[in-house]
Amino acid sequence: QLSRLAQFYKRQTNAKYWVAVNDQDEVVGGVGIAQFGQKKGICELQKLYITPEAQGRGLSKELMKVALDFAKEHYTYCYLETFRKLQAANLLYIKLGFQQLENALDESEHNACDAWYIKELS
Repeated sequence: QLSRLAQFYKRQTNAKYWVAVNDQDEVVGGVGIAQFGQKKGICELQKLYITPEAQGRGLSKELMKVALDFAKEHYTYCYLETFRKLQAANLLYIKLGFQQLENALDESEHNACDAWYIKELS
C-alpha cells in the first residue's frame, strides 16, 4: 500500500488520505482513515507519518484532528495500531481520547505492532 497510497484510499468507501506540505511544496507528513476489516462502524487511523524535520511543531495533532473529524462523519469508533517505543505518538493518542487496548482487534493485519488504541467518535 505504501507505494500507492492515493490509489489505495480512492478505491475504498469512506476512506481518505491527507498530506501536509511545507513552504517548498514538499510532503512532510500524512495520515489516512479507512474502514477496519469487515467490522461495521470501525475505521482505522493509518500511516500517520511526520518527517523528522517537521516533528515537534504540532503537525501530528493537526493531521489527526482533520482525520478524526472525517471519521466522525462515517464511523462510530476509530482504531489504531502502533509501537510502544513511539512515546510521543502514544502520548498524543491518549491526549486525543484514545483508550489503550490489551490486544489487537480481530482482523488486524499488523502483527509487528505492540500497542493498540480505540476511540469512540462522538
